[in-house]
Amino acid sequence: MADPSVPELLATAVAALGGSERDGQVRMAEAVARAFEVGEHLAVQAGTGTGKSLAYLVPAIARAVTDDHPVVVSTATIALQRQLVDRDLPRLADALADVLPRRPTFALLKGRRNYLCLNKIHSGSADDSDEAPQEELFEPLAASALGRDVQRLTAWAQDTDSGDRDDLKPGVPERSWSQVSVSARECVGAARCQFGTDCFAERARAVAAEADVVVTNHALLAIDAISETNVLPEHELLVVDEAHELVDRVTSVATGELTAAALSVAVRRITRLVSPELVQRLDAASLTFGSAIHDGTPGRMDHLDDELATYLAALRDAAGAVRSAIDTAPSDPKAAAARKEAVAALSEIADTAARILTSFEPVISERSDVVWLSHEDNRGSVRAVLRVAPLSVAGLLRDRLFARATTVLTSATLTVGGTFDAMAGAWGLTGGSESGDAHWRGLDVGSPFAHAKAGILYVAAHLPAPGRDGTGTDAQLDEIAELVTAAGGRTLGLFSSMRAARAAAEAMRERLDTPVLCQGDDTTGALVEQFAADAATSLFGTLSLWQGVDVPGPSLSLVLIDRIPFPRPDDPLLTARQRAVSTRGGNGFMAVAANHAALLLAQGAGRLLRSVDDRGVVAVLDSRMATARYAGYLRASLPPFWATTDTAKVRLALKRLRDG
Repeated sequence: MADPSVPELLATAVAALGGSERDGQVRMAEAVARAFEVGEHLAVQAGTGTGKSLAYLVPAIARAVTDDHPVVVSTATIALQRQLVDRDLPRLADALADVLPRRPTFALLKGRRNYLCLNKIHSGSADDSDEAPQEELFEPLAASALGRDVQRLTAWAQDTDSGDRDDLKPGVPERSWSQVSVSARECVGAARCQFGTDCFAERARAVAAEADVVVTNHALLAIDAISETNVLPEHELLVVDEAHELVDRVTSVATGELTAAALSVAVRRITRLVSPELVQRLDAASLTFGSAIHDGTPGRMDHLDDELATYLAALRDAAGAVRSAIDTAPSDPKAAAARKEAVAALSEIADTAARILTSFEPVISERSDVVWLSHEDNRGSVRAVLRVAPLSVAGLLRDRLFARATTVLTSATLTVGGTFDAMAGAWGLTGGSESGDAHWRGLDVGSPFAHAKAGILYVAAHLPAPGRDGTGTDAQLDEIAELVTAAGGRTLGLFSSMRAARAAAEAMRERLDTPVLCQGDDTTGALVEQFAADAATSLFGTLSLWQGVDVPGPSLSLVLIDRIPFPRPDDPLLTARQRAVSTRGGNGFMAVAANHAALLLAQGAGRLLRSVDDRGVVAVLDSRMATARYAGYLRASLPPFWATTDTAKVRLALKRLRDG
């Protein structure tokens, strides 16, 4: 008997899971199977409700089991990782076990920092905080919150099978977790570690190495692409879900930074490892550099002045000298972990300083870096951070991701302005000057939702354009109150800043009889639960709510967007990217700012319809969405809702929904 086709496997899986096939799901599954077969990269836009997870998992499983080669699936959020590993993949394995040559296997793999390090725990270095004086941690250990957390984590290490931070309930702050974990750079290596055979991270990697489907995250995918060693199992097929997040996540991994606090930690780490003269040299270079960036002017740097260049060179050379001294010193097994952590910190300092020093080349290309200084609030004090990030990650993705594996990129929102062009350029699928464009195609499989019948796009064209201070005008607040009243609560308010969200929430609490929650009142998860549980409740917030809320049913019938979410004009990286496009003769505003806004608008509008029975309104309270020359481009990025600027019609529609 011939092996079942992908559509047959999908039908078997859907039937076993108690669902029903959708045309878009079948089209996507067939396209993924074809992409894997012919080695063609594929970008698939699959609207909410399509069932895209099954549409890529079924062909991925079929190919992995048939060829005995793994397929890697990368996601942006923990929630989707958990959905895949805890729900979708186990059920698929059961559903397809009898129709495939063997039962498919799967594994979840995260970065090393997500697992307990037994060597760090048992060597005693977990007792020594990078941020607190040692006297707080000894006699007795549990004298501080940090100490109590470390004590609890040490005990948990004896009971857990996974050592995975996400399995710890309740969790602990990052400061506490860092005392019992190491990065890949800090790890002494399984061969040299006395706990190598019991290492949680190594166990996870061993399981992943034998799995058919390996689920990971965009950050680890980026590390695997950037580093010279393989972090993920060798693979030729890759699925990137939540692909609209890929560029930002890879950029974050490829960003280096220098702070006075990190330098101080490095100095403390080397105190017992090298001569006092070398310690003093690094300490002096660190203090001088820290003072310089504290007194510097925040913003993007177009050139590096001689004084800061001198301090960076001194820091680079001092860190390099100490690193060399540690590397050439006689080996001491008891100090192996401390030496490795120190070398990792020194390498980060030296490499970042060197990278900044070479970032100011006269010719701008996609391989260029952007440098900027930030002054951030840190519990009432100023935290100065000097950062360096790639102007573009397109070349990195082209050479280190797409050249290695046939890749399927999917999300509910990938078309910007009605095409895949913007995302393809940002990923590096187009624009390759050396080897030409990658072989790829885009496919929009649509959505099971009848957007024009289920949703209204309302643009408040009569309102004045938003001001620059970020808060709403009196007219806008009046509009919000009238719309929320008509909806009877049931409102998700998406704002361009926390300042605007809080101001609107405070104003609505005074004007409305229905409850209004605001991001920051509690954890985001708890707030979303409260919002979903009470239809009369409204929830206001900012960026994470634009992409992270899934509330089907009557609790959400109005999505408010206060203004077009253009990037901040002082965002150093995006403004540098915009200027680079303009320098090459392109339209920097449309290529960067408008694309950024269009993608976020699509994500925000996507909060409205989460099931086929949902109905409601997306209200954009920014008149530029109706009047500006780029308005059509932005609207083309949104689902095809029925559009209007008539306030009375919208209020009437909301009242009908409210009254059932």
